[in-house]
Amino acid sequence: MSTRFQSLAAAVAVAALTSTLSLSAAEPGFQSLFDGTTLNGWEGHAGIWSVQDGTITGKTTAETKLGHNTFLVWKGGTVEDFELRLSYRIVNGNSGIQYRSKVVEQGAQGPIVGGYQADFEAGKTYSGILYEERGRGILAQRGQLTRIVAAEGGKHAVEVVGSLGKTEDIQTGIKSEDWNDYVVLARGNRLTHIINGRVTSEVIDDDAAHAAKSGVLAFQVHVGPPMTVQFKNVRLKSLSGGAATAAAAPADTLSSMQGEWVCAKGVYDGQELGADIASSIVMKISGNKYDVRWADGSDRGTLKVVEGATPKQLIIESESNGQSQGILAFEGQNLKIAYGLNGGARPGDFSGGSSSFSAVYRRK
Repeated sequence: MSTRFQSLAAAVAVAALTSTLSLSAAEPGFQSLFDGTTLNGWEGHAGIWSVQDGTITGKTTAETKLGHNTFLVWKGGTVEDFELRLSYRIVNGNSGIQYRSKVVEQGAQGPIVGGYQADFEAGKTYSGILYEERGRGILAQRGQLTRIVAAEGGKHAVEVVGSLGKTEDIQTGIKSEDWNDYVVLARGNRLTHIINGRVTSEVIDDDAAHAAKSGVLAFQVHVGPPMTVQFKNVRLKSLSGGAATAAAAPADTLSSMQGEWVCAKGVYDGQELGADIASSIVMKISGNKYDVRWADGSDRGTLKVVEGATPKQLIIESESNGQSQGILAFEGQNLKIAYGLNGGARPGDFSGGSSSFSAVYRRK
């Protein structure tokens, strides 16, 4: 297995970037979620997820003993009605694409996610089905059009209302240990999976108590024997206006701010910072605590996000400077923050006027 994925990484990365640019130009309305070289904007266990050969790669070995399914979560926003397009390749095991899902908890080996899953595997049975991880289980087998309805006792029932073809015939169009194209469509309560141009399953989820309208997007590595899964050309289009865009932060904004951020641009008291000064500012957020360091100083304290306002309001409690009033917003995979200096008034925008500090951070 080790030689199967070896190549000239730099050449592949350039090819992947070129391919992404071409796809973006040919597919109006789609945004690329992967830059081809880093996992910026994604969260997962560093020992399992990496970038190899210009692809998002999830890998376990004989020494990797997973205690739970683990996921790589896109941190750029939530998805509602959308179209997702990507290519995948898998060797051994099984995997899936989580959508309209939720992070249940942070496990010992990365985020644990539950929700709708566009399944695929190295085997010959489940690629293309709709499975609800940590939920109602299989909602459509391959080749089925189903309707999910509520049943007694808070349960559900799966009604097969149509056929999309024989599962064996669909399998013949899926390549083993090679690249396949996957499309996931979510419009209201209708969810459609397509592999290599063929619809593999479709679900009409009329189980109102359990049907998800929005949630996170993530990729899975499953417990079991050693496996490798790779993704490339990952792009997303909103079908509902404001949803499925990177600017839409998750409902729990503070959770999406976790990790390390580097300042890409800053304006202090009306004066724009030089690039060298701005890039020296590194902010780490863990829980509700922050730690900011720059070339000749540091600051730390706590953060509180007020979700109701637009833009969202931020209350900063600095150990050294007391309380500051601020605002924040996500812009693509960037985080914008502005706050009043010396206990001053909360800024009305991110332009960086006098008596305020405004910054654009990129995930490190």
